[in-house]
Amino acid sequence: MILVTGGTGLVGAHLLLKLTEGTMPVRAIYRNEKRIAATRNLFSNQGKEELFGKIEWIQADIIDIPSLEDAFKNVTYVYHCAALISYDPADEKKLHKVNIEGTANMVNCALAADVKKFCHVSSIAALGDLKPGESIITEETEWNPEKRHSDYALTKHGAEIEVWRARQEGLPIVIINPGLIFGYGFWEQGSSQIIQSVKKGQQFYTKGLYGIIAVEDVVEIMMRLMDGNFEGERYTLVAENIACNHLLNTIADDMNKKRPSIYATKALTSFAWRADWVLSKLLLRKRKFSRDVARSSHNTETFDNSKIIKALHYNFIEMKPYLKKLSAAFIG
Repeated sequence: MILVTGGTGLVGAHLLLKLTEGTMPVRAIYRNEKRIAATRNLFSNQGKEELFGKIEWIQADIIDIPSLEDAFKNVTYVYHCAALISYDPADEKKLHKVNIEGTANMVNCALAADVKKFCHVSSIAALGDLKPGESIITEETEWNPEKRHSDYALTKHGAEIEVWRARQEGLPIVIINPGLIFGYGFWEQGSSQIIQSVKKGQQFYTKGLYGIIAVEDVVEIMMRLMDGNFEGERYTLVAENIACNHLLNTIADDMNKKRPSIYATKALTSFAWRADWVLSKLLLRKRKFSRDVARSSHNTETFDNSKIIKALHYNFIEMKPYLKKLSAAFIG
């Protein structure tokens, strides 16, 4: 039995789409039954409605240990895709609860259930920090606790610590660190918000770099790592390092929209996050542009994907044609 968390999100749903093509039974956790509809729609849009019925859905929450007891019955393999992604400082406690405590619960349950292998979906945000003179981040780049990190990055790093701890206690594990993931469906979440902003007439751009990847690559690599003789390693999953303005221009061209034309300098983004803070207080709304988002928008580090390429002899999907197809689907 395979257990998948986060099956109502982008990565988890696409993973379920592939896993149900196999012969091993698949179980997925959900918290809110209404959110299952998005996963069902993905199966329907891909013409695989019959496979959706192969999923055993079970209501549980990774931060509620008693609810996980039934979820882990007869489970031999676990894909832990569930996580909270937020750069709003107000979500600090929730990020810690879901990303760190939730992952600790998952690996503890996996140990108790004698799970054969555990795949943890982390993030490039949890990779290390460059030293002066360095420009490329690898899996071996050391984390510097003295540097400023977003709450999201801190909690994803903390989640990895829990996974490594479980490995020391006997749980076979693999960790993936994907970049910004693009994929069909779930248009209100994650990278799809970039496509939405371009469609609405995004005017600003920076010269920072994004490490991007297609969700199909993420899923394919996860499954190969779980099926193969890989254990006790983590892998950076980035198909391409692309400048922010080039990414936005590509999407704008694909959607026949005007390219962003105003360069957002560090001074401008610094003003913007402060203005957003004031507006969030006055209007009692969540932050839309935080200090961490402003800072990361100017990052120029590149991410090295050579480890996973060497391990699997992998060829990534070319992102420009992929984005073109994705933008067309978004418009449609």
